[in-house]
Amino acid sequence: MPVSEHPMQALADFLPDGTFDKVVEYVHHYKVHLTISKQRKSVLGDYRHAGWGGNHRISVNGNLNKYEFLITLLHELAHLLTYEQFKNKAEPHGKEWKGHYSKLLVDFVQQKTFPADIEKALQKSIINPAATANGETELLLVLRQYNNPKKEGQHHIIDLPEGALFQTENGKVFRKGAKRRKRFECIEVKTGLHYSFSPITEVHTLP
Repeated sequence: MPVSEHPMQALADFLPDGTFDKVVEYVHHYKVHLTISKQRKSVLGDYRHAGWGGNHRISVNGNLNKYEFLITLLHELAHLLTYEQFKNKAEPHGKEWKGHYSKLLVDFVQQKTFPADIEKALQKSIINPAATANGETELLLVLRQYNNPKKEGQHHIIDLPEGALFQTENGKVFRKGAKRRKRFECIEVKTGLHYSFSPITEVHTLP
């Protein structure tokens, strides 16, 4: 996966105003090798613990808006802090990780880092963080309102009425079906096969 290494000052361009110094303090204190990755479809960020004499490694997708970038970085920093305290004795997204992630979120929320709507959406994450970004649909829907304007005809699947036709970026056409637990079951028009979609998947609507 192509990545770019950024001098610390360049990192400021990816962060909300007023958060740079605090983030750099963590990066320097824990000797984090931080990289900004090109867009990855399966993950927003990644953490690898330090090997013998090495550095902790964190990568975050560089196409995220500033608020989502910071929250993703805090998610990965929580993994680092958990490893520092418990090494491999804690589950990846167990209570130990949740505790560290919650504290990090509270710290930045108390600094009035986020707009009111994001701060409100974060309260659920503070109480019980989800293991993956897709597990926090409500938060992501709020965060992505701060993305650059969507192209005409582009919507999140959750905003489409049941039965609506939509096209994914690979050109396949689907009909939106009912929600099954946290995801929507949709049918590919050409093959009749059923697929499961996250509510926050961005698609192009069709007439």
